[in-house]
Amino acid sequence: MKENVDHRVPVLIVGGSLVGLCTSLFLGRHGIRHMLVEKHAGTSMHPRGRGINVRTMELFRVAGVEDRIREAASVLADNHGILQGGSLTGEDQEWLFQEIDPGGALARFSPSAWCLCSQNDIEPVLMSVTPALGADLRFSTELLSFDTDESGVTAVVKNRDTGEHSTVRADYLVAADGPRSPVREQLGIGQTGPGDLFHNVSITFRSRGLAEVVGDRRFIVCYLTKPDADGALLPVDNQERWVFHAPWHPDQGETLEDFTDERCVEHIRRAVGAPDLDVEITGKAPWHAAERVAERYGAGRVFLAGDSAHEMSPTGAFGSNTGIQDAHNLAWKLAAVLNGAAGHRLLQSYEAERLPVARATSERASARSAEHSHPGYEPEPAPGPRGGGRPGGVLTVAMGYRYAVGAVLGADPEQPVVPERMRLAGDPGTRAPHMWLHGTGGRQSTVDLYERSFVLLSSEGTPWRAAARSVAAGLGLGLDAYAIGTSPEADLAPEEGADWAEVHGTTKTGAVLVRPDGFVAWRTPEAVIDPESVLHEVLSLLLYRS
Repeated sequence: MKENVDHRVPVLIVGGSLVGLCTSLFLGRHGIRHMLVEKHAGTSMHPRGRGINVRTMELFRVAGVEDRIREAASVLADNHGILQGGSLTGEDQEWLFQEIDPGGALARFSPSAWCLCSQNDIEPVLMSVTPALGADLRFSTELLSFDTDESGVTAVVKNRDTGEHSTVRADYLVAADGPRSPVREQLGIGQTGPGDLFHNVSITFRSRGLAEVVGDRRFIVCYLTKPDADGALLPVDNQERWVFHAPWHPDQGETLEDFTDERCVEHIRRAVGAPDLDVEITGKAPWHAAERVAERYGAGRVFLAGDSAHEMSPTGAFGSNTGIQDAHNLAWKLAAVLNGAAGHRLLQSYEAERLPVARATSERASARSAEHSHPGYEPEPAPGPRGGGRPGGVLTVAMGYRYAVGAVLGADPEQPVVPERMRLAGDPGTRAPHMWLHGTGGRQSTVDLYERSFVLLSSEGTPWRAAARSVAAGLGLGLDAYAIGTSPEADLAPEEGADWAEVHGTTKTGAVLVRPDGFVAWRTPEAVIDPESVLHEVLSLLLYRS
């Protein structure tokens, strides 16, 4: 194009909250230059969105930031479980569950674990690493307008400090600009779902006396159910900083101005059951729980991610995690297209894969709010869950979901997006199984192998590794191949007693192809006559090169 532009980047990210910053991280890990614009002056100041599920922590592990995030979250490292009761001083408390991972069963599925890290703590960690990965982060910068054409996106942004306008030309735009996404609105993309579920006011406060009332009950959240003072109490540091979510009823004429400091103090004291509790209100922020999913995940060269694509009830922390996993799915596909490894049609698989996951997950989030009697949520009775039956448990929803269509071959389209039980056994369209391996770099999980390229796993002594290397050179794309076994010719050795082929649902003569995002793209249970030709065809189909 001949138009005058101030900046040219492969990708423009609109929105610098959690999902936008994760999009920046994942693109940077793939070596893709990009600009991020965020209208606010800095990252979130309010402790919210703090539940990071196992799958998301795996993504942070592979991206090299897991340890830094756990360090930022260390103050809540011993908090587990959800408590419910009329107050904290009565005799009617009960644990909805007391341990996130009782018995350590999660270790069978993942090298990572759940983490509690508030958005205001995790965002600075992400901001500190992305500039070194090619990110141009511009806070206090607002998207004013954008236009699309067949070859890219032209956007006008404004520096809110100086008033200066500049024009950005990008190949692609990723909108992580929140539930009321101006980008989604301009694209004319509608939403489906029940809509608003309930409303709360999040109240941050200080109280030294509350730690004594709480005692040794290290909960993630405590739902307090007293009719005239219900709400959700969350610790920030277990000592003197806390958050209380109070129900708000704008449909009954209640305004934010009604939540005076005096009212909030009295409400918290009644809810806790301590009439003389010291309470100093430090902040208030309204929030709205909703179940809405965009009808499409983008248009042309513009894509939606996070809250712009879906809103979910906060119970279970599904929303932010789903958004981060959106970003991870989209990032490797953008990188593959921009690097010339894949055809543009690969990007259509983003919607095909992620939209069904958002629908299934949003339903589960609403159901979990009902199960936990989240303060302010009074769902109307229904004959049964939407979608033909109750989805699986939290872990299954978080990491057991599957892609029936998209950039996968051999997936079963008849299987539900979220199965009733966890099954990670190498089936195409599912997250590749975790198992421990040993190599020159020491002990590592199979999960650690997947990030920047496709990976082919096969047994030592088979022709698959050589075929993969030949195909990678011929197609000019990144494809790592590992022969697994115990001889000196093997690249990696399984831990004693483990059978990599059995874990991945194949045989010693078969092979498994895993995508850069860790999902199984294709699998064959047996040897083939011409593995090089087979791999060439498989990768050409997966990357839309034919």
